[in-house]
Amino acid sequence: MSLSMPGTHGDSPAAYAHRPLFEPIAHLLSGFPDGLPDAAALTGCLRVHAPGAVSGSGHPLRFVLPPEGLDAYEQHIHATGHVPTRPGDWHDFFNALAWCVWPRAKAACNALHLREQAARAQAGLPGRGPLRDALTQFDECGVLVVSTDPHIPALLAAHAWEEAFWTHRARLLESTRFLALGHGSWDQLRQPFFGLCAKALYRVVDDGWLALPAAAQQADADAWLAARLLDPLQAFGKAGLAPLPLLGIPGVTPDNACADYYRDTRQFRPPRGIHRKVLHAGL
Repeated sequence: MSLSMPGTHGDSPAAYAHRPLFEPIAHLLSGFPDGLPDAAALTGCLRVHAPGAVSGSGHPLRFVLPPEGLDAYEQHIHATGHVPTRPGDWHDFFNALAWCVWPRAKAACNALHLREQAARAQAGLPGRGPLRDALTQFDECGVLVVSTDPHIPALLAAHAWEEAFWTHRARLLESTRFLALGHGSWDQLRQPFFGLCAKALYRVVDDGWLALPAAAQQADADAWLAARLLDPLQAFGKAGLAPLPLLGIPGVTPDNACADYYRDTRQFRPPRGIHRKVLHAGL
């Protein structure tokens, strides 16, 4: 069965505009019905949708062909504002769109990479270190889960997949939004595969957040995430990133329309028993 929309090529960006988890960039995808745009067109898109986008050091952002011999990706963006973007490459295309809708968070990531590199160099420590690894992982496959119901993020964080995704499915759909920012995840979601997993941060908001227009929700999420990444009192790292099986989210695959789907522990690792009992009692 084709998932293409009328008036689009089968594997054009616009063909993905109405798929689950592409919501933050759906309006951008719709603007490219004929194939992947080049770096200049992506820069034009950025100027329209995120005109103030800058690198972590404040340089105005633009997308460019990768320079020869580039081996310091984040450092290059930080120093120049130029984001290397390979022609005809879906991964880099989605990275450009992520800059368009998450400009503050992406700039915060870029700034943290360079800050951590400098700190490790000053301390005489080798390698990238765990913070930079966590930043890269989140940049590739991150999802911000925003909910008005604190029980839903608690269940998800505790790996209580069946309770969150099935038992309380209606509650989850009403209260919770899954805002992807990982460009690697968007690339993988073009052909979702068994076991596809993201790394999640959770945020609980008041009921009024869901009443905001989609653009206002996205801008607020971007500002919140940038502040969270740069918060000196709440260190960012792998320990704070929770695994999230993307195919468990309602609608991502038709296969998850039954309870048995969530009982396959190859994809849905079971929760710790004590958390399961406590969280279930709380609901």
